[in-house]
Amino acid sequence: MARSKRRLGSGPARGASAARGARARGAVRGARRVWPYVLMAWERWQALSPEEKERYKKRARGYMERGRKALDAQRRRPPR
Repeated sequence: MARSKRRLGSGPARGASAARGARARGAVRGARRVWPYVLMAWERWQALSPEEKERYKKRARGYMERGRKALDAQRRRPPR
């Protein structure tokens, strides 16, 4: 199979649209790799009882609040 003659390397001929295409290809590759794990997590979540789901949600809200407090404390600190 013959290869195309267009330039694939990075250089002045590649513009912003080529960079976006490269990022899109990387995103697609990443999505394909992570998809089985997302599907397994979704299936496990669906198998939980409503009480277990609520417990996880409560824990996640606590983590979110803890992170928010840490960010607020960091913003209030004077710069070095």
